[in-house]
Amino acid sequence: MTAYEAVIGMEVHAELQTASKMFCSCAVVDSTSAAPNQHVCPVCLGMPGVLPVINQQAVEFGLRVGLALNCEIPEFSQFARKSYFYPDLPKGYQISQYEFPLAVRGWLEIDLPDGSTKRIGIRRAHLEEDTGKLTHVDGHSLVDLNRAGVPLLEIVTEADIHSAEEAEAYARKLRAILRYLEVNSGDMSKGVLRMEPNISVRPVGASELRTRTEVKNLNSIRVVARASAYEIERQIKVYESGGTVQQATLGWDENRQSVVVQRLKESAEDYRYFPEPDLPIVIIPRDQIEAIRAALPELPDAKRDRFITAFGLSHYDAAVLVAEQAVAYYFEAAVQAGGDPKQIANYIIGDVFRQMNNESRDREEIGAIKLTPKALADLVTLVQKGTINHGVAKKLMDTLYTDGGDPARLVEERGLAQVSDESVLAAAVIAVLDAQPGEVARYLAGEDKVVKFLMGLVMKAMRGKGDAQMVQRLLTEQLEARRTN
Repeated sequence: MTAYEAVIGMEVHAELQTASKMFCSCAVVDSTSAAPNQHVCPVCLGMPGVLPVINQQAVEFGLRVGLALNCEIPEFSQFARKSYFYPDLPKGYQISQYEFPLAVRGWLEIDLPDGSTKRIGIRRAHLEEDTGKLTHVDGHSLVDLNRAGVPLLEIVTEADIHSAEEAEAYARKLRAILRYLEVNSGDMSKGVLRMEPNISVRPVGASELRTRTEVKNLNSIRVVARASAYEIERQIKVYESGGTVQQATLGWDENRQSVVVQRLKESAEDYRYFPEPDLPIVIIPRDQIEAIRAALPELPDAKRDRFITAFGLSHYDAAVLVAEQAVAYYFEAAVQAGGDPKQIANYIIGDVFRQMNNESRDREEIGAIKLTPKALADLVTLVQKGTINHGVAKKLMDTLYTDGGDPARLVEERGLAQVSDESVLAAAVIAVLDAQPGEVARYLAGEDKVVKFLMGLVMKAMRGKGDAQMVQRLLTEQLEARRTN
């Protein structure tokens, strides 16, 4: 059978977190909870004779994203009319950008599961207005125009993505950047960030671009991965059976875990773009662009590199910590509270994430858990000072995560301080060895792995409070002493 590779270009639509809409003063509201059609005016309702006005903050937010994605900012950009024949934009066209977008020729570096990185080209980022929302009920369609006219930034990649895993990695990195820039909440469940992979497949080694399909409005990163994998496999099966792929717009059916055809794909000619006559050309002075660049926050890759250099973290640990801005802030707050960076990273990635996964909490909610960064730092410090061992610390983590509290006080109240008195530990070791003559004999016969079992018995006898390193040393000494007796 022929080996195939995927060729994927990603389109992402990100609503910008401005106070008002793209071309009018109507408020931007949560379209999933606000009463329908309450935040509208003659402009976003497309009434005759109205004139749009460009939202300056939306332009600045778009520039912020373009610069963060290493894009070139052209000398000017221009809005265009795009024919749009659906009822969720009542004026019959969408104001977008086509020939002269806001930002062009950028790139984004993604982290792949094997630890490597890959650069994905950004073709363009342009501003437009969002559409309303249609709800289909009992054969009728209801329209809510609260969302119509909300500022939307469309970010389009080159066809540099070649697997579902790469599509997922790109989606995660881009979402993180948008959240770091504070231009988009990243809440895909509310439709403020929508991913649309354009997918084709070709034989490995070929350079041709075959017919592509577009999977529209994917509302989670996991769905981006699943839908991409499904469509790649579907197209391969079509070609292997001698068929041809038809250019189409597809939707994702979550219940059936498959794609469904929504409509045959339009081309740029079908949209009949022409310059928007009611809006001026947008010219951004170079000094203003540089001011926006200088004001950009520390982005995920830069923060990752700083964590590696300043705190000695591995590339993997640093990348995990910066993937969510809230996690990065939590980690730094714990380090500033006096905790060892490597140990704090281990506890967050291991124990804290485990607890959050058990509660089905998103990592971005880490700031709301009861285990505060200072409490985590204090817990790590207690381990480093030898006050408690790692086993006790992990048990305390459960209490601190669930109920909060002060680690030092809990250690004192529960009598959990580590036992480092050598005479006490030696007595416990001797008692265990005397009670396990068979295991001692196995060790003396060369079965070194028995030490681990005996170690567990000693720590159990000490109620987990023994100094583990001291117990191991004493255990080895006592076992070797019995070899010579």
